[in-house]
Amino acid sequence: MKKIVFLFWDQLSLNISALEGVDKDTLVVLVECMDECTYVRHHKKKLVYLLAAQRHFKEALEKQGYNVSYYSLYKTGHKPTIPEVLPQAIKTHHAQELVVTHPGEYRQLQLIKKIANEAGVKLTLREDTCFVCSLKAFSDWAQKQKSKYHLVMENFYHNMRRKTGLLMNKGKPEGGKWNYDHQNRNPLETDEAIPAPKVFALDKITRDVQKLVAQRFADHFGDIEPFNIAVTRRGALQALDYFVEKLLPQFGPYQDAMLQKEPFLFHSTLSHYLNNGLLEPIEVCEAVEQAYYAGHVALASAEGFIRQVIGWREFVRGLYWHFMPGYANSNALGYKTPLPWFYWSGDTKMNCVRHVVKHTKEHAYSHHIQRLMITGNFAALIGVRPQEIHEWYLVVYIDAFEWVEMPNTIGMATYADGGIMGTKPYISGGNYINKMSDFCKNCHYSVTKKTGEGACPFNYLYWNYLIKHEDKLKANHRLGMPYKTLEKMNREKKEQIQKDARTFIASLKAMPDG
Repeated sequence: MKKIVFLFWDQLSLNISALEGVDKDTLVVLVECMDECTYVRHHKKKLVYLLAAQRHFKEALEKQGYNVSYYSLYKTGHKPTIPEVLPQAIKTHHAQELVVTHPGEYRQLQLIKKIANEAGVKLTLREDTCFVCSLKAFSDWAQKQKSKYHLVMENFYHNMRRKTGLLMNKGKPEGGKWNYDHQNRNPLETDEAIPAPKVFALDKITRDVQKLVAQRFADHFGDIEPFNIAVTRRGALQALDYFVEKLLPQFGPYQDAMLQKEPFLFHSTLSHYLNNGLLEPIEVCEAVEQAYYAGHVALASAEGFIRQVIGWREFVRGLYWHFMPGYANSNALGYKTPLPWFYWSGDTKMNCVRHVVKHTKEHAYSHHIQRLMITGNFAALIGVRPQEIHEWYLVVYIDAFEWVEMPNTIGMATYADGGIMGTKPYISGGNYINKMSDFCKNCHYSVTKKTGEGACPFNYLYWNYLIKHEDKLKANHRLGMPYKTLEKMNREKKEQIQKDARTFIASLKAMPDG
């Protein structure tokens, strides 16, 4: 039976399951898909990374002896799409079977099923072995929990530690505890020495892709220069080595810190390599584990990073597939506010938001606390429509694919799923931002002022949020303290909070038409 293997642009691993058992008669199809590039208007730097990595991967496949059919985007004219290219390849190759590793996104799965059905070929859908937990294993675990609101990541993480053996000692967690998050919440002083990010030189393939993206996707968000990201497996491994050697020792204590002049701090910036297959989760975690056993890093740093990879990353992927497609339309608290225009322009007097948008525009990157407690927190506090903030995150970040981005945005950042992803809304006033960052020192607004002219908007928006959603949130045990504080406020103070919030939200401008 003649076969065709199709790989998406986030499946760039020689170990990908679709390639298992491939012989010289099997055609491996890779497409620079116009539909993938434009179903949302991805950041230009994200497009350069994904397309350049795919072109390099094509060369890696050919060096391994695979029979590759590659469809490129050219500077003008040519716009290959999956529904156009794949049926043609099946027909030309006289294929009877289409082999695909399970796609990362729900819409891709539906498309592949439709193409195979219309072409009249057998569809072989293989598990994505670049993840630790299979979708069936996650579903089995989820069904054993009390309800969809009891899918606690921490419990899932313990199972992943047991399964992988990472940081385990005779069946028990290394150091006697599963989680050292309480040691990983320190603010960072501005005079702390922070190593410069690892920089990779441009090669011809990447320069060609830059020119292509600059011409074909000029109206997309974000800066295309400078581009210093690895686009090969070899480069990704070098980035991993650099993180473990230079950044991991301080990653743990300062992973929640924010500085306006330091977008990367001690973060690994490895997620985009993991999310398109250039790195695999187990090899990354084993490198970190080895650094701990060698005495190079503290247990809290090693455990904190491993938890993000085999805990959080695997959990959000499983949750996405367990609840799709309905999850995409979640809006448990009835958010209606349009996304403010300054999420694209950075044109706001709020210094924290302005800098995070600036970093995002420049680097297609912002670390997880800035995403959660600045842009996500603000979107929740003003009640941005979940699907609008979801699309923004999907567009702007280099590591954003729907399976990982949607649960983190609709679930954790905005609580729009009503508590499936997180046990409480991750909201805060200005005090948290001031504690964990230097943003407030140079802000137009006063973080110590709670209401009235010049007050930090996060302050009155926070309390307004709790007032507005009191009927749905007051019973949440993790919000007991703020609601007790709210009960002690007099009517005049509450009215001032609500007035300030209404005035501020009404002043926000949505994205201009066109």
